[in-house]
Amino acid sequence: MKHWIILFIIAITGSLTAQKHVNLKKGFAAEGYDVVAYFSNEALKGDKEFTVEFEGVSYKFYSEENKQTFIVNPSKYVPQYGGYCAYAVGLKNEKIGVNPKTYQIIDGKLYLFYNSFGVNTLEKWNEEGASKLKQKADLNWSQIIQN
Repeated sequence: MKHWIILFIIAITGSLTAQKHVNLKKGFAAEGYDVVAYFSNEALKGDKEFTVEFEGVSYKFYSEENKQTFIVNPSKYVPQYGGYCAYAVGLKNEKIGVNPKTYQIIDGKLYLFYNSFGVNTLEKWNEEGASKLKQKADLNWSQIIQN
C-alpha cells in the first residue's frame, strides 16, 4: 500500500513539473486548439468532448479521430517549447504567450508564435533565419526547463 502512495505522489509531482513549463492559457495546451489539426494545415478549436491528458497537460481536439491520432503518438503533436512563442524563446530566452492561429510545422514539429498588435513573430522568425533562431531556441529552452 505504501509503495502505491509513493508512486502516486511521484506521478503527481512529475505532472506538476511538466505543467510548470507549458503554456496553459485557458487551461489547455495551445489554448484549446487541436494540435493534430495543425498537421493538416488547419488551426481548429478543440471541443471539450474530445479531451485527453498527456503528462499532466490537457489537450482538446476537433474530432474523435484527431483525439485517437494523438493518443497513438502524442509526442509527435505536442507543441515545441511548451507551446510558448518560438521566436521569443529563441531571441530573448523568454516564455511569451501565442496566438494559436499563428504556427508553423518544421521538420514534423509544431511551433507556435505571438501575433498581436501588429507584431507577427512568425514573420520575424522566417525573416531573421528560422534555422538559426531554432538552434538558439533549443538551447534556451533546455536552460528554461532546468529552472
